[in-house]
Order: sequence, then C-alpha cells, then structure tokens
Amino acid sequence: MVRKLRCSWWESLSLKQYHEKVVEHYNNPRNVGSFDKDDPNVGTGLVGAPACGDVMKLQIRVDEKTGKIVDSCFKTFGCGSAIASSSVESMP
Repeated sequence: MVRKLRCSWWESLSLKQYHEKVVEHYNNPRNVGSFDKDDPNVGTGLVGAPACGDVMKLQIRVDEKTGKIVDSCFKTFGCGSAIASSSVESMP
C-alpha cells in the first residue's frame, strides 16, 4: 500500500526539484496492489535498498499462450522517487 504523505513547507520546496511527471506519479501512483502469489502466471520481484530503506515489490501477469506481460502492479515502501519510479515502471 502506498501512503500519501503530507508535505511540510520544506518538503514542498524540495518537490520543485523533481520533474512534473515524477511529482504526478508520486501524488497519483498507478497500478498499486498485488496479485495472487499462487497464480502460476504471476511473477514477483522484490528489491530493497538498505542504505535508504526503500522496499519495492513488482508483480507481472504473463499470458500463458503468448508469453507477453498482460498486467502489472506494485507496492513500494519508501521515498517519493521510489514510489514514482515504481508507478512509471508498472505502466504499459
């Protein structure tokens, strides 16, 4: 689950350093959620960065016949740029 954070004056000032698309994906992340881990057509990747405390789980659903990715979702716990980049990566 992605939590929206209330920004202080100082944090809102630092948001200006990010491109507007990054801020948009942070404020309105796409494809947040998770798939059934027991589904044989679902693959899960989990990555974390101990130095900054970010943890990201990305899941994809693959069409059994074509082998193509048909859906994706993510859950990220971490900073705004981690949430935004997970959102962008989950887009088709």
